[in-house]
Amino acid sequence: MPDLFCLGLGYSARAFIAGDGDRFATIAGTVRGEAQQQTLAANGVAGRAVTALLFDGRPRAEIAQAMCRADAMLVSAPPAALATAAADMLGRAHRAPAVVYLSSLSVYGDYAGAAIDETAALRPGSARGQERVAAEDAWRQFGRDTGCPVAILRLAGIYGPGRNALASVASGTARRIVKPGQVFNRIHVADIAQAIAATFQRRADGVFNVADDEPAPPQDVIACAAVLLRMPLPPAIAFDDALPTLSPMARSFYAESKRALNGRLKTDLGITLRYPTYREGLAALCAAGEGDASGSP
Repeated sequence: MPDLFCLGLGYSARAFIAGDGDRFATIAGTVRGEAQQQTLAANGVAGRAVTALLFDGRPRAEIAQAMCRADAMLVSAPPAALATAAADMLGRAHRAPAVVYLSSLSVYGDYAGAAIDETAALRPGSARGQERVAAEDAWRQFGRDTGCPVAILRLAGIYGPGRNALASVASGTARRIVKPGQVFNRIHVADIAQAIAATFQRRADGVFNVADDEPAPPQDVIACAAVLLRMPLPPAIAFDDALPTLSPMARSFYAESKRALNGRLKTDLGITLRYPTYREGLAALCAAGEGDASGSP
């Protein structure tokens, strides 16, 4: 059985381990805090033992050794950390694993709501998007240098258990901000997990948009959540009125609008989305108790 190393044991990586961890003989990965390290040491992920290593962006011998032992490497750490250490450490390894790098649709920048596929020009308007383009370039170069497959999964807006519009509506913190023409894709974390699994199984190489079938305005998702919870619809707020109160992260989010096509995800990786739109995803989460004070947050 192969060994897995996760550079970043975050939300998507843990979902993949929960579903496909049994395919690996050992699982190791990095975390950025001692509390998370202790939790993983005690509980693992979905019953799977995971060796968690602290990573502060600097090269460390134990991390380099774990990378060298891996047959498969999932990269989901922040781009800045990648640029300072990871590619360099792995580049000096004697073994080259198959790599899956979790990137973002932010690398495309703003397309004013137009439909785009993986051939679209990269013109990121945010610092985060620019960092991800640099990280993608670094991993592509690593693939060219080593001959190992490197798959870049450009993720849409992630949602799933504990991270969804139901929670904000239920807590009364949801804001239905309306910006005409604003659309974007989403993707349920379970579909990210199956995309990662398919990529490793096929030793796929190249770029794939991991996005749902229906890019939609953010206010529509809030409305769907309110209907599912049978709660009042939050009042609409014009984007220009909300702008002064938005964080820099939120402003960069509203600065981009695009419709990402997912044809390669389906044809090249053989993926059938479990949650093809936010409606199926939110309905399943609601049925599981999300947004209910007696269930998940």
